[in-house]
Amino acid sequence: MNIAIDVMGGDYAPEAVVDGILLAISNLAPEETILAVGPADTINTLLTERGYTGSQIRVIHAEEVIEMGEHPTRALSQKPNSSIGIGFALLKEGKADIFASAGNTGAMMVGSLFSVKTIEGIQRPAIAGFIPQTDGSHAVMLDIGANADCKPEMLDQWAVLGSVYASATRGIDRPRVGLLNIGEEEQKGSILTQATHALLKANDKLNFVGNLEGKDVFRGKADVIVTDGFTGNIVLKMGESIYNIMKEQGMVNEFVDRTNYENYGGSPIIGINGNVIIAHGASSPTAIMNMIKLCQNIVKSNVCQKIKAAFENN
Repeated sequence: MNIAIDVMGGDYAPEAVVDGILLAISNLAPEETILAVGPADTINTLLTERGYTGSQIRVIHAEEVIEMGEHPTRALSQKPNSSIGIGFALLKEGKADIFASAGNTGAMMVGSLFSVKTIEGIQRPAIAGFIPQTDGSHAVMLDIGANADCKPEMLDQWAVLGSVYASATRGIDRPRVGLLNIGEEEQKGSILTQATHALLKANDKLNFVGNLEGKDVFRGKADVIVTDGFTGNIVLKMGESIYNIMKEQGMVNEFVDRTNYENYGGSPIIGINGNVIIAHGASSPTAIMNMIKLCQNIVKSNVCQKIKAAFENN
């Protein structure tokens, strides 16, 4: 397994990314390698300063960096030798099994669409987030921000994507799918949610359990939560804010601690011809370590091929 990591991605790069990679090294199998993508001199200096002498980190030189505020499409076209550009090249050429970055989210999304491309039959890929549940598990929620304006058919496809993902990565036989809505009743909601409800109810590939209200999001009522990217992003960041507020006030709670993004490492882009992870821009070494654990799980689960198979059979 070759895991490509953008060393220059994130607010605290490159130091935090290198430190996170070093934290993850002990969890790697002998045949697993980290491809550290970025300026070779910078990465090698940081590794030397930290006393690393192993062989499971391979430095891949990339002389340019796409900054957080740059226009995604323009930056990728003007900086093909950036760490994000080189990372996608490694993925496309099969030299990396997965590519992960805490850098420019837009560039990661654009790179996914134009490099490894969308799986045939899927209208729009989604970004998946992880929502902690009171029973100790977590639910997969999608979309969490890639698509603000959506059609019912897109949410119907994301329900299938989320089901395949939950089944492949968590071993759930028939994941329960819930639609985020303003009421449990079938006729409740916006034009989008009402039309989506009808599609999900008729989809025999799904174990659809109906509408979920906001109060149900953390209550273990579904393994997959489907919503538009606008709503999903607000819900996810609201959960993160509760953790930060409690931390600022000196309060500790086991459940709230699990809303901390560091625990999950990042969010997979689901529905593309490859494995891509977008991590939080403020990722710490702990978050980078968990991002690499997420990479290992996704590659081992072979979820991308399983999603392709699900849509080939449509």
